[in-house]
Amino acid sequence: MPDLLLETPVKSRRQAEPASRLTAPIPPRIPATTTDTAAPALSWRERAARALVRTLAGVPLPVLHRLGALVGWGMALIPNRQRRNALINISLYAPERPAAELTRMRNRSLRELGKTLFETAPLWLRPPAEALSLIREVRGIELLEREPGQGLIVLSPHLGAWELAGLYLSTRGPTAIFYKPQRLLDELIVEARRRAGATLAPITARGIKLLLGALERGDNVGILPDQEPREEKGAVFAPLFGVPAYTMLLVSRLARRSGAPVIFMIAERLPRSAGFRIHCLRAPEGIDSDDDMTAAVALNRGIEQCIAICPDQYLWSYRRFRRRPSGERKIYTGSLRDASAIEIARRRRKKVSAV
Repeated sequence: MPDLLLETPVKSRRQAEPASRLTAPIPPRIPATTTDTAAPALSWRERAARALVRTLAGVPLPVLHRLGALVGWGMALIPNRQRRNALINISLYAPERPAAELTRMRNRSLRELGKTLFETAPLWLRPPAEALSLIREVRGIELLEREPGQGLIVLSPHLGAWELAGLYLSTRGPTAIFYKPQRLLDELIVEARRRAGATLAPITARGIKLLLGALERGDNVGILPDQEPREEKGAVFAPLFGVPAYTMLLVSRLARRSGAPVIFMIAERLPRSAGFRIHCLRAPEGIDSDDDMTAAVALNRGIEQCIAICPDQYLWSYRRFRRRPSGERKIYTGSLRDASAIEIARRRRKKVSAV
């Protein structure tokens, strides 16, 4: 992590705009862009993916969810790595549950993953007001209020409709979102996230400076906190579900530098395609600690609290424990059979408990 995060705190230079209510979102603020060169030719994969996304964007949400659930059912039926990895993670999350219950939860989570994939198209491409109209309730909305001129760090794990959570945050005032460029659909994703006025900060030293500047101005900053970081000096191994997970320190350093409060925000998918419920939660105490381990433990505890709200909607197929402490064996390996995945997780839990 760059040394700029270890400097003395900075002060805000202007007051934050009053937060708008759900019923009156801030009109989109799309930055003007110009280009002097022709855009590069798109690959056939990019063209096909864009066509698919634009087609799905016009399909009603209930139909999208049924299609997504069908795709998720297929993922659960056919042995594959995503299915195995999800079962390993769920077995680490709830080791006390019997194998049959773990498998059922894995199957439900893959159906929810299918819904996530299909509902993303309208959340990206429909007008912001139309996408926001899917929000039925906002719990903990008072946590989005803060002192004039004070920034706010908002953490949204890969849970539920995280794209909707980011869109909603963008309508609450100027927002900078920490963003990892994608190999496919990157330009479309950038345009989608900017359409309500958000600024995208790349996962680089320059991006971190943009986040600091946003907090200094009293803006919102959105971060996905459960991604495995790359920086050797910007992360530590801290327990997540009792298992060491390579955890970012960026949040604690931003909070200390800026004095900005930290909260969590998720968009829970309601049953029967009834819409979404936004949850805002206080971050656990210690998330801004100058002790790296204390801060990382608090960050992961906050992620656990979010997952407890709607565990089936977490992205369990993500290899969150891919990087291991020195001397530990890989977790995401072995047979694709369910029994093998559960056994891998149980052996890992026993090893952690014995330490």
